[in-house]
Amino acid sequence: MITSRQNPLVRHIRKLHQRKHRQGYLLLEGTHLIQEALAAGYPFEVVCCTTAWWEKQPIHWLKHLEEHSDRLELVSPEVLAALCTTQTPDGVVAVSPYCPRDSLPLKSLGLCLVTLQDPGNLGTIVRTAAAVGVEGIFLSADCVEFSHPKVLRASAGQWFRLHWQTIPEPLPVLQQYQAQGWQVVVTAPTATQVYWQVDFSQPTLIVMGNEGQGLPAEYGALTFTPVAIPQAAAVDSLNVAIATAVLLYEVYRQRWPS
Repeated sequence: MITSRQNPLVRHIRKLHQRKHRQGYLLLEGTHLIQEALAAGYPFEVVCCTTAWWEKQPIHWLKHLEEHSDRLELVSPEVLAALCTTQTPDGVVAVSPYCPRDSLPLKSLGLCLVTLQDPGNLGTIVRTAAAVGVEGIFLSADCVEFSHPKVLRASAGQWFRLHWQTIPEPLPVLQQYQAQGWQVVVTAPTATQVYWQVDFSQPTLIVMGNEGQGLPAEYGALTFTPVAIPQAAAVDSLNVAIATAVLLYEVYRQRWPS
């Protein structure tokens, strides 16, 4: 059992708390997230858990975990706490390698997120996107890191069911899709049509912007499809994850088989 925070493995995993050390790695905290990764076929470089956690797990699940892990280590509760970014870890943490995609397999519905900063918002959007059948998510290069541990946790494991790609400049990509016949929808408080007036039965990319500033002005100046989300007069704005969910579920409603 590993009991020292100075152990080389412990120091390696703790480095993954920092973005600069996470390139090519996922830090997975908690039973549910590890179960979802395993179900999606992700291998584990290492799994660390406490004795108490190990003794509570079903034998068949532990065997499956062992078969897909290069290394399994028991650690003390104090070391487990040091490995995690959460304040109340449930007893297990894992490291999994991953490779970002070079392209997205979009056929009918995609998202593009521009300058999104909060990992909780991004994880919530991922969870909603998976629920309604979004095929992939584009992220501008200045978005919060898609593999941030909080994004993974907030997605409730749905992260593993979505394709994504970081792109330096979203506008040329969006214009390329538009030239191919895709509808590109942007939110704008001054838009003359509300979101439920849009025909979402056609291939669509929905573009959402920064939590505080929304989309840059150049997005509204192009020939995209601007929509408004009506709100009470006293309400200034919606949380970006909520606004994205509103639009995505309208797409889902319109495409629901009759």
